[in-house]
Amino acid sequence: MKKRIHVYYLGRVQGVGFRFITEDLAGKFGVTGWVKNLADARVELVAEAEESVLQDFLSSIRKYFRGYIRDEDIEWQESTGEFREFGIRF
Repeated sequence: MKKRIHVYYLGRVQGVGFRFITEDLAGKFGVTGWVKNLADARVELVAEAEESVLQDFLSSIRKYFRGYIRDEDIEWQESTGEFREFGIRF
């Protein structure tokens, strides 16, 4: 069953390639949604896929940016199916 995650990352997550690496990881996992930088130095992520895929996706982000992410706020939601791909929003 597909799920949606809405995540806010806090730490040194801007200016380190976070959005571009996340977009690449999303493609490898077949995740749809988007990622963007926020004015308050956080990064916001919305993604949809099977729950197990999202868990692996999140683990990969954590592993890749383990020295940069200080905190993450994750909200699990029902999938809306509105996304066809994953992209960077500006």
